Amino acid sequence: MTDSNSLAKSWNAGPVGRIAAPLREQVIAALRQAIVDFQLKPGQRLIERELIEQLGVSRTTVREALRELTSEGLVTVVPQRGAVVSSPSLDDAVDLYEVRASLESLIVRHFVQRASDQEVAQLKATVDDLDATVQASADVRRILGAKDRFYAVLLEGARSPVLRTLQESIQNRVQILRSSSLSKSGRPKAMVRELRAIARAIAKRDADLAAQLCTEHVRTAARTALADLTAAGASRD
Repeated sequence: MTDSNSLAKSWNAGPVGRIAAPLREQVIAALRQAIVDFQLKPGQRLIERELIEQLGVSRTTVREALRELTSEGLVTVVPQRGAVVSSPSLDDAVDLYEVRASLESLIVRHFVQRASDQEVAQLKATVDDLDATVQASADVRRILGAKDRFYAVLLEGARSPVLRTLQESIQNRVQILRSSSLSKSGRPKAMVRELRAIARAIAKRDADLAAQLCTEHVRTAARTALADLTAAGASRD
């Protein structure tokens, strides 16, 4: 029998090894995506035996993958429990959002300076699509997926592999917090208004305004998400 923590109950992954990428990279990618998509939830144990059976790989490959995800902040090794999906502390979350605010404002500046007019138009279109998604659904994962398309265009137009790598790492680590923020009543519609204002400033090639609006957007999201962590901490005191 499987217990309530069993990976098989929450994550229906098949064996890896059917594509050209090295097995280690496939396992890392599969686990990372499962964490980002909330198939594997914060605090859930990642039991080596189950990962070996489910993914059809060696213990060495699983351990290497868990080490890499630990270095990315997505997995935490807890004494007497082993590897678990990370759940950021309040202090960690505050720092992550501050880094995200600074990083994304820099990405926006690069986009204003480097993006083509076509990419500016594509950015506006992603906000329109996000608006339609918010109007049609309250599914947080769908909304996050639509918002991520905004970031995909933004990163493409910013023309910076370094900033892309940093931003993707930060987004993965704050994914649980992003979900918490967007679960609040009225927040998705407010988010659309904020991103639309950023897109308008970008269309005017006003880097200072666009960066300022981006920083305000991230900090507004942070206040919403961090309120839950603060309340959770208070309830444990």
